[in-house]
Amino acid sequence: MAASIVQIRMDSELREAATEIFEALGLDLPTAVRIFLKKSVSVQGLPFEVRAEIPNEETRRAIENAERGIGLSKEFSTVAELMEDLNTED
Repeated sequence: MAASIVQIRMDSELREAATEIFEALGLDLPTAVRIFLKKSVSVQGLPFEVRAEIPNEETRRAIENAERGIGLSKEFSTVAELMEDLNTED
């Protein structure tokens, strides 16, 4: 099978960090990329789950608001008070 050259642009910090990880596993960067590509072909997609950043932006805002006390419910002394408030129509 004929070999071809693939060029990838990435920032040098990412390359250095990835190279360190792969070298610790006994791999060089080109070998690690070939493994990724072969596995992608084998599974017909990415060889790992791709998800939204956790927490996403909406969740991060909610956490920040909660830490600042923004948008929190009022306090209740008893469960009965809570239930009364929940059952009150606005």
